[in-house]
Amino acid sequence: MSSSYAPTHRTESPGQSGRVLSDPVRHPSGAPAPVLTKRAFVLILLTLLVPGSAQIVAGKRRLGRAALRVTFTVWALALLAVLLLLVSRSTLINILAGPVPSLLLVLGLALLAIGWAALFLNTLRLIRPGLLAPGIRPAVVLSLVLAMILSSGSLGYAAYLLNVSRDAIGTIFSGSGPALEPSEGRYNFLMMGGDAGADRTGRRPDSLSVISVDAKTGSTAMISVPRNLQNAQFSAESPMRQVYPEGYNCGDECLINAINTEVTNEHQDLYPGVADPGAQATLEAVSGTLGIKVQAYVLVDMDGFSKLIDAMGGIRIKAGGWVPISGPTVDEANGIHGMPEGWIPAGNQTLDGFHALWYGRSREFVDDYARIQRQQCVQQAMLKQLDPAKLLAKFEDIAKAGTKVVESNISSGQLGSFVDLAMKAKGQNVSRLTIGPPDFNAAFSTSPDFNVIHQKVAKLLASPSAGAAEDTVVEPGTTAGPLSAAGPLSAAGAAPATEPPPSPSDFTPVTTTPDGRPITEEMLNQFKLNGDEQSIRDLVATNGKCAPL
Repeated sequence: MSSSYAPTHRTESPGQSGRVLSDPVRHPSGAPAPVLTKRAFVLILLTLLVPGSAQIVAGKRRLGRAALRVTFTVWALALLAVLLLLVSRSTLINILAGPVPSLLLVLGLALLAIGWAALFLNTLRLIRPGLLAPGIRPAVVLSLVLAMILSSGSLGYAAYLLNVSRDAIGTIFSGSGPALEPSEGRYNFLMMGGDAGADRTGRRPDSLSVISVDAKTGSTAMISVPRNLQNAQFSAESPMRQVYPEGYNCGDECLINAINTEVTNEHQDLYPGVADPGAQATLEAVSGTLGIKVQAYVLVDMDGFSKLIDAMGGIRIKAGGWVPISGPTVDEANGIHGMPEGWIPAGNQTLDGFHALWYGRSREFVDDYARIQRQQCVQQAMLKQLDPAKLLAKFEDIAKAGTKVVESNISSGQLGSFVDLAMKAKGQNVSRLTIGPPDFNAAFSTSPDFNVIHQKVAKLLASPSAGAAEDTVVEPGTTAGPLSAAGPLSAAGAAPATEPPPSPSDFTPVTTTPDGRPITEEMLNQFKLNGDEQSIRDLVATNGKCAPL
C-alpha cells in the first residue's frame, strides 16, 4: 500500500498545494474563501485604477501589457492637457474645438470606453465567480458593474457630450475666418436679436447691443443702441459710406435697424464674398455710431433665445414694474395693442423662456429705452446664472438651444480665446450703458450728437473696471442731465448731477398704487377695457428697472 500511496502524494497533493499557497492570485483553485473574496475585489480595483494591471497579475500578461501601454499613454496625454490648461487654457480649447481634433477625440474616447469595458469582462472571467462563496457572488458582480459604469460609462458619456458640442460649434461658428484682434485692448461683439424665418429678406434686428470685453481681464461692459436711432454713422472703412457719406440720413424711415434690410435688398454688390452683407453693414453702422471698432456679430433668433433660457432652467430677476405680454396689434401706425394676453408682475421672479422673451421685448405703455434696460438685465442674468454645474447637468439641451443662433462671423478657431475671456468675466460686475435715457437725459434725440456718444463710450471703456462715468455730459441744445452707466435713474427721471449714480439693483419694485392698493392683473386689464391707458402707463412706468438675482 505504501508503494502505491507515495506516487499519488508526490504528483497531486504537494504540487497543487504548493501552487495554491504560493500564488492564489494567479491560481485561485482551492484557496480559502476569504482569500478568494479579497482577490476578487482587488482585481476589480486594479482594473478601475490601472486598466491592464489585473491581467498582468492574474491573467494573460500579453493582454495586460498592451492595456498598460494604452493606460500610460492616456495618462501622459492627460498630464500634457493639464499642463497646457495651466499655461494656455485658450490653446487647449482651440485644439479640442477644432473639427478634426475633436472628431479624433470623440472616436478615441469611444474606443477607450469599449476597451475598458472589455477589460472588466475579462476581469470577471479571472475572478471565476463559481469559486466564490454563494453569498458574496452578488456583491462582487454588482461592484464590477458599478466600476464599469463609473469608468467605461463615463468615458462613453464624455464622448457623447463632446460630439454634441462638436456639432453645436460647427453649426454656430464658421469653420474658418480671419483671426480677430483686440481693438484698443478690447473685443467688441455686436449682439442682434430678431425673428428669422425661412425667408430672412427684410429682417430687421429687434435689439442691438455691444458686449465689450477687456482682452486681458475679462472686464465687461454692455452698450445698448436703440433700434430707432437715426442718422447712424458708418465706420470709416464701410462701403456704405459711398452711399451715405454723411450718415444714414435718408429720412424718418432710415432707422439703424433698417440698414440690414436695405443692404440685403439693394447694396449686396458692395460686399462681395461676405456671407451676410446686411449684418456686416449693421455692424459697421454700430461701430461708427459708438466710435469703436466692433469686430464680430452674433444674430440670435428669438425662438432660440426662449429655448436657451428653458434649457437653463429659467432666469431669476428683480422686476421694477409690471410688464405686459402684448396681444395683437390693432393700430400699427401708433403701436396700439389689444388686450394683453398676460402680465409679468413686479418683484422677484423666475422667468421661463416664454416669459423672459416677452420681458425683454415688450414695449407697450413705455418707451424703447425701458425695454433696452430689461434686455440688458436678461442678458446679465443669463451670464450670471449659467454656472458649470447647471451647464453640465443640462449640457445637451443647452447645446441644442445654442444652435438656434442664426449666424455669426466668429471663427471656431478663436473659440478658446473667447471661452477663456468668458471664464475671466464670470463673477465680475457688468457695466451698462444705454444710448438714450436714462443714461442720457430725457431730451435725448434719436438724431444725437455723435461726438457726445463717442466721448461717453470712450470714458466707459477706459475705466479700469469698465465702470460708469459719474460726470455729466450736456448735448447741444439740451439742459444738463445725469449720465450714468450704472443703471436706471429714479422714477422722477432726474437726479442732481452731483449725486453718485445708484446701483442697478438699488430700487424698490412698484407693486402698489399711490394710495396703497396692490396692483393686480385684473386691475390693469380693467383699465385697458375702460380705455384708460394713461393709468396703466403711470403704474408700469418703472418696468425698465431690473436687476439679476
